Parts: sequence; structure tokens; C-alpha cells
Amino acid sequence: MPRTRTVIYCEEDGSVPLLEWFDAIPDKARDKCVARIERLREMGHELRRPEADFLRDGIYELRAALQGINYRVLYFFHGREAVILSHGLVKERVVPPKEIKWAIARKRKFEAAPQKHTYGKFES
Repeated sequence: MPRTRTVIYCEEDGSVPLLEWFDAIPDKARDKCVARIERLREMGHELRRPEADFLRDGIYELRAALQGINYRVLYFFHGREAVILSHGLVKERVVPPKEIKWAIARKRKFEAAPQKHTYGKFES
């Protein structure tokens, strides 16, 4: 199975929500999230629970836990070969609807202008 290209979402102002969140969480939690991202690269659309789950409207979550805290990375697919990592959050009982709405808005922005919303270089 070919690896899925992984892209980190970038705002128009150059800010990168996922990397900012990574800076704010403990190193061990970040390491677990990065391991989940690597599994997503390997498995793509085939990654399932307990590592990933579909939320709604084309938005998925990567799932990692450490010491009773649930860390989530929201993402979406761009075609069959690329996954776009939107942002991260610490989940209480459910992923808050506002977080999903942010990911949906980012998905729309990315689909309209992939190069503008890619951290690094996006090649279609």
C-alpha cells in the first residue's frame, strides 16, 4: 500500500494551528500524536478505531491518550492520496462542535487554494 501524503494546514497569515498546539502539549503527548500521524501515513483511508474515527462532514480525528487525557488531531482527505492535518485539541467527553466547524472551514479553504493553505510545499 503506498504511503499517504501528509500535509499540515496553514492559515493565510502563515500561522500553523497544529504546530502551535504541539508546542503547548507535553512532549510525551506530542510523541503519541506523531506516532498516530505516522500510522495515518501508512494506512490512509484504512485507519480505523481505536486510532482514528470519522466525526462528520468529511472530518476525522486521530486519537491518542496519555494519563487519562484524550488528545485529538482533526484531519480531512484531499482526494485519495493526501491527508490534511487541521489542528489539535484536548477532548473532554466529545469533540466540541466548534472544533469540527473550524476543521470544516479549513477544509473548504484548502480545497479552494491548496498552495495557500499548506505548511511547506504542496504538489498536486
